[in-house]
Amino acid sequence: MLMVEELFGQLGAIDYIAGRQISAADVADADILLVRSVTRVDRALLEGSSVAFVGSATIGTDHVDQAYLAEQGIRFAHAPGCNANAVVQYVLSVLCNLQPDWLNCTVGIVGCGNVGGRLYRTLRSLGVDCRVYDPFLNPADNPDLVDFESLLNADIISVHTPLTTGGEFPTQHLFNADVLARLSEDSLLINAGRGAVVDNTALLNLLENGSTLRVALDVWEPEPNINGQLLERVLLATPHIAGYSREGKIRGTEMLAEDFYQWREDIGGSVGEIEAASEQTSPVAISGQTLAELILASYDVVDDDRRMREALVVQTAQAAAENFDRLRKEYPQRHEFSHFSAEVTGSSDTETTLKQARLLGFI
Repeated sequence: MLMVEELFGQLGAIDYIAGRQISAADVADADILLVRSVTRVDRALLEGSSVAFVGSATIGTDHVDQAYLAEQGIRFAHAPGCNANAVVQYVLSVLCNLQPDWLNCTVGIVGCGNVGGRLYRTLRSLGVDCRVYDPFLNPADNPDLVDFESLLNADIISVHTPLTTGGEFPTQHLFNADVLARLSEDSLLINAGRGAVVDNTALLNLLENGSTLRVALDVWEPEPNINGQLLERVLLATPHIAGYSREGKIRGTEMLAEDFYQWREDIGGSVGEIEAASEQTSPVAISGQTLAELILASYDVVDDDRRMREALVVQTAQAAAENFDRLRKEYPQRHEFSHFSAEVTGSSDTETTLKQARLLGFI
């Protein structure tokens, strides 16, 4: 987690522990617990500990038992939207690789919260025809809202919903065998939300039986023990890194720090000074003839796909799971569009391409 020392170091000693290995003994004397999505935070981990604040530098919260935290009076904070720009960059990189004419396609977005909403606004600013399914939104506020059935006919479907198992609209296995079979032939399904929103067993069965559905998966069911046969069948495979930009990680830690220091002030504690975490760096120049070339110059998902396939060609399932986590832990530095200054060269319509690049956040 980036910038932890800068933002929390003044409070005391910081211990770093692998997210899947952290135990109740590790946190027994801790006052603050900062995690990411691989750590299950619940009674088994926290009971009897001195933890008063839990922060998860993630958008999703399904790994945290918030009811237990509330019951114990433990403050919880997370970072909704911190990596939305990075996920948009990921999706656009997938589209540039698998759907070159994506600007002229219909894109269905499942879940229009912080991430899906950012993707929707980005695509609409570029003139892309969008359909949005989110039963929690008011149709009066979004003219592109449709029912779930209508969304299934889109050329591209991008999934950005949290994982829920209860309520009126649970998302676990929202894309089950029946739904997957109803997707349009040769359509493109992208899941950069939560793995279990798509029934991975049903998806594998569909692909093994000759379906022409094209699939890009960043999230899997279950992680890190992913199905190697499914990995072989999807066109692009990545190890849950869609939101792993440097800027997004810093933003996530900043959001936790802001919540922590505000909470501490509210309960009458000493606040102290928060050091600025944001980095001031000069933009990196990139060039291309088309918008796709600029997008891929900033980030090409194919590189992550190659690393994952190479790392998971191992003898045992345990080794594959360990390598999945290692890929995330040792993920190379990646920057969002705003880190780059874009130059359009050799284009037949330089002005339009440059305008599109600016809409994405290129400088």
